[in-house]
Amino acid sequence: MCGIAGILSFSSKLPDPGAIGRMTSAMSHRGPDADGYYSGNNMTFGHRRLSIIDLSAEANQPFTDNTGRLVIVFNGEIYNYREVKSLLPEYRFRTNSDTEVILAAYEKWQDGCLKYFKGMFAFAIWDNQKNELFVARDRFGVKPLYYFLDKEYFLFASEVRALLKSSLIKKKISRHALLDYFSYQSIGYPHSPLENICQLEAGSWMSVSQGRIEKQRYWDVSRPEIKFDYKDQAGAKEKVRALMQQSIERRLVSDVPVGAFLSGGIDSTAVVGLMAAVSPDKPMTFTVSFEEKEFDESRFADLVAKKFSTVHTRIDLKANTFLDELQNALSALDSPSGDGVNTYVVSKAIRQQGVKVALSGVGGDELFAGYPFFDQYLQLQQYRWLWKLPVSVRRKLAGSFFRRETESRRERLRQLLALDSPSIANAYPLSRQILSAARLSSLTRLAAGEKFTTDLQSELCQRAENISALPYLSQVSIADYLGYTQQTLLKDTDQMSMASSLEVREPFFDPDLVEFVLAAPDHYKKGNYPKKFLVDSLGTLLPDEVVHRKKQGFLFPWSLWLKNELRSFCADHIGRIAQRDFIHGEHLHAYWKNFLLGDPDIRWSEIWLFVVLEFWMEKNGIE
Repeated sequence: MCGIAGILSFSSKLPDPGAIGRMTSAMSHRGPDADGYYSGNNMTFGHRRLSIIDLSAEANQPFTDNTGRLVIVFNGEIYNYREVKSLLPEYRFRTNSDTEVILAAYEKWQDGCLKYFKGMFAFAIWDNQKNELFVARDRFGVKPLYYFLDKEYFLFASEVRALLKSSLIKKKISRHALLDYFSYQSIGYPHSPLENICQLEAGSWMSVSQGRIEKQRYWDVSRPEIKFDYKDQAGAKEKVRALMQQSIERRLVSDVPVGAFLSGGIDSTAVVGLMAAVSPDKPMTFTVSFEEKEFDESRFADLVAKKFSTVHTRIDLKANTFLDELQNALSALDSPSGDGVNTYVVSKAIRQQGVKVALSGVGGDELFAGYPFFDQYLQLQQYRWLWKLPVSVRRKLAGSFFRRETESRRERLRQLLALDSPSIANAYPLSRQILSAARLSSLTRLAAGEKFTTDLQSELCQRAENISALPYLSQVSIADYLGYTQQTLLKDTDQMSMASSLEVREPFFDPDLVEFVLAAPDHYKKGNYPKKFLVDSLGTLLPDEVVHRKKQGFLFPWSLWLKNELRSFCADHIGRIAQRDFIHGEHLHAYWKNFLLGDPDIRWSEIWLFVVLEFWMEKNGIE
């Protein structure tokens, strides 16, 4: 796990020689163990290393192949690198690192190497002979990769702030990206918060030569390719358990100890239980304990730790610790996000225990239908007949049938019934909205009127044919992978854990496992208890107390905090962002005032988006 950066010049005009050093220094938290640089043929690489596999100095990066032709910088882990290495007997390896395996595989198969890799990664390979740069990103976008292109330079880095430190890029906010941010609390592919800085799409590669870019998607989550008879339900359950176990085994590959987050929920319990089953050593587990009982889940974690005889550590925190750490967490944001503070605090606490790598249960809800919207989408499909009625009639139905709902809830229902169809491309973006189109138009100058299309909607529409061929619950999973998961969940997990130099590995994002579950019928997943397919597949591994417990999670009183402990902090930032030219200042001030007065139609998360964005812009000197 590392931070990577590079500058490719298309002319004899070379950048400031100190630029690459400033870029990597901005990411020192991503790699505190070593740094390195390479320069040749107008290509400059920089690297910060967090040593996990092959801890020797010989494995430091940038890394050059035996001929001196190819040079790589790499962020992430290739979990099956030993298997891939066995397919490359002709290459003379100098290290036991996964980095060198990538380089050897690329030398043999070029972009075809990507189909062999099981892991999380973003890497760049420079070919000195062709004067060509090859850049690739993992299937789910676990590891970030941002880039900038103009007539003189191509720059890339693991973080936006690293690109800014090059002094080669103008700091201009992207108004288009802000539509995504205010709609969904973060910014998805292909944009970044700033104009002319882009994200490489998950599951894609790109080559850069002579100022020209070629891009290609090598894996598509909406097209699972599985040959299995799903009429064999018992066999399907056995397969899920085997794939889960394989995923855990892959993610235990490390030359440093590997721990695990343990909340005591189904997902983290599944991870820890399988760790205990496949590892000769007792798993190290970590849970956060709170004095406030309404937040505390430690008794479930203790139960799981005892069942699997883990080396268990309880980290005692107070809810107010999140307030104390708030500005540190916001400063850790490379890209503005309305979420993530929880991950920052927990990751920091675990890293302070001396752990470099931790497995997480993140992704279980998205794969095994654990969110309320999965059920809601099934119900929505039962009412498809409503869309045979004129839109005006459907809108009246929303007003008549849901008089007892709050105005914001009624507005959401009116929007739903006004959609062209109840397809996932229409319904999912609406379900994930933070600010409705109407409110976004009222509070900002970003959208002209209520009707606009976000990049998420466009992406779902482009893949509509593939997605619609799958079971309904899998359609929601795929929408989540393309939306909230990639834009917010994985991005926040990466930036908030790496802020404390902690590598987080996510077994539920194993492509073999995901493809198999996405191809499974809905009735495997739908039942009287949460995540039925996962629970049934793991059987007695999961204690009944965990399976049938009430879902809890980090539900801190943010609404109260914004009105009390954080009131001054929020007021200051709202006052300043209200002066930005893309904000309707008077409307935002009135909105803030009504929130403080207790208007039930205004959620704290809507206010928080403005506070976080202003903090991020000021922190990074964005005009």
